[in-house]
Amino acid sequence: MYWTPTAKMADIIFPITTPYERNDLTMSGDYSNLSIYPMKQAITPKYKAKSDYEVFCDLARAAGFGARYSEGKSEMEWLKEFYSSAYNQAKKAGIMLADGQEMPDFETFWKNNKPISFAPTMEGEGFVRYADFREDPILNPLGTPSGKIEIYSEVIAKMGYKDCKGFPQWFEPIEWIGMKDRPAEFVLVSPHPSLRLHSQLSNTSLRKQYAISDREPIWINIEDAKAKGIKDGDVLRVYNKRGQILAGAIVSNIVPKGVVRIYEGAWYDPEDLNLPNTLCKNGNANVLTIDMPSSELANGNIANTAMVNIEKYKGKHLELSAFMPPKGA
Repeated sequence: MYWTPTAKMADIIFPITTPYERNDLTMSGDYSNLSIYPMKQAITPKYKAKSDYEVFCDLARAAGFGARYSEGKSEMEWLKEFYSSAYNQAKKAGIMLADGQEMPDFETFWKNNKPISFAPTMEGEGFVRYADFREDPILNPLGTPSGKIEIYSEVIAKMGYKDCKGFPQWFEPIEWIGMKDRPAEFVLVSPHPSLRLHSQLSNTSLRKQYAISDREPIWINIEDAKAKGIKDGDVLRVYNKRGQILAGAIVSNIVPKGVVRIYEGAWYDPEDLNLPNTLCKNGNANVLTIDMPSSELANGNIANTAMVNIEKYKGKHLELSAFMPPKGA
């Protein structure tokens, strides 16, 4: 539904409806999912957009199995079926709503246009993780080879990985400030942003509250900034052997000396996709981080294992294009 950096690189785009343009169901309650909400269509779809279900029905029809995919049901009929399945289970189990009433049927629920919330069960409220194991570890073993909480794992040890042994231990990162031959000067940390969810909301007016010189902000220690002649609002080129970006300087002691901070999630905005190592005009931290897993065993993110150089940007002024609509729109 948005002209995101990944959408720009796709071969075929299907315009998708926003939640305001379609009917749907959703749940809430952290991990409990104790509430069900009706999400009623507020406006008709704009600009030829279709719902995900419509698009997949169209694709299935084009591929020759449309009827098999949709099972002859409309979007609303599927919503009713999903809800009715929960309704039947609740009725069978005698589960009541928080107000003591029975769960309404779909027609009543949809007509009332209000969320319904279930009362928590005694089992749920009294749940303690690993309580059975703690009570009797022999009769209630865990799913490990020993049946116990394992600090040392023989299974992992036998895998023979160089960077993941049978017990937690420190390994030298690919890049870090204590290296003998550092590939760059500063440690880069890229925490979650405070005014967006990863890349979501990057294209909204919230950006006006944090963008520096129309770029993603970069925090730099006061002493480091003084040594490099950097002041608040300067546009910096942040770079390493993997890539380069532009960012707006914030001089602050919020980061220690030798460390810079750039939030993750800025929309990628390449100066020229046809050029290798092209400059990201908006300040996407992924350009600078390492595309490797945390170990041979796991595929964890190692975004904070990266080092960068910084300098004042002296090139021509580059207009952002990250948030521009597609040509002809």
